[in-house]
Amino acid sequence: MSTWKTPQRIWLTGATSGIGEALATKLIAQGHHVVLSARNQEALDDLCDGHPNAYSLPVDISDHQAVIAAGEQISTWLGALDIALFNAGTCEYLDAQHFDMALIERVFTPNLFGTLYGVEAALPLLRAARKEGKPARLAATSSASAYLPLPRAEAYGASKAAISYFLESLRLDLDQEGIDVSVIHPGFVKTPLTDRNDFPMPMQVTAEQAADAIIAGLVKGKLDIHFPRRFTYLVKCLGILPPALRRHIGLRMTRRQEEQQ
Repeated sequence: MSTWKTPQRIWLTGATSGIGEALATKLIAQGHHVVLSARNQEALDDLCDGHPNAYSLPVDISDHQAVIAAGEQISTWLGALDIALFNAGTCEYLDAQHFDMALIERVFTPNLFGTLYGVEAALPLLRAARKEGKPARLAATSSASAYLPLPRAEAYGASKAAISYFLESLRLDLDQEGIDVSVIHPGFVKTPLTDRNDFPMPMQVTAEQAADAIIAGLVKGKLDIHFPRRFTYLVKCLGILPPALRRHIGLRMTRRQEEQQ
């Protein structure tokens, strides 16, 4: 099992379900000082119960001021962060025949702005670790859908593509401070969120496998953590095809109106 040589101070959001819960369980077991955030106080307390190295910090990542306050609380507890890992997010699919701006906002607010609120709150703590002479890394969960436009994924895919672009750009500007940035691009992972999907999910992996891949990638300092690779490499290749060919492939996955009805 991959881990760091010394205990890390980690802030993990989206910690009570799916990939986040698997990450929380593994990071706590490895002995790291882990601050766990999600909206469900009871679930957070259950994860932290009996583990003095785990801290329960409930927060709604869509609430800007609450996220900033969470960062201040972490400063009180740990003084600094070695790793900020923003995993919280949601997914809804758009029906273009019934364009729903409220749906788009529901997806963008936690996925994009919630992540960026976390970045704002975490940067002073990552800088504090650098002042101690320690490495510091910012990481967030995007999606393999950021590599390739897919039908019905206008809101979800765009929110994740925005995360990827923002963090890859931020990586360049934080380099002079010695703060590294990793972007996580999972394929299909079996979670309560994907259990709601009504379409085939090829090469699906478990949340535990996803957590292992993420931890291994962070330990190795990878900039792009993507898995399962046989799937993500395929999606990456499709994403660089000429637009007309991408359109042709995408249309083969598009549902006709009669199918949606």
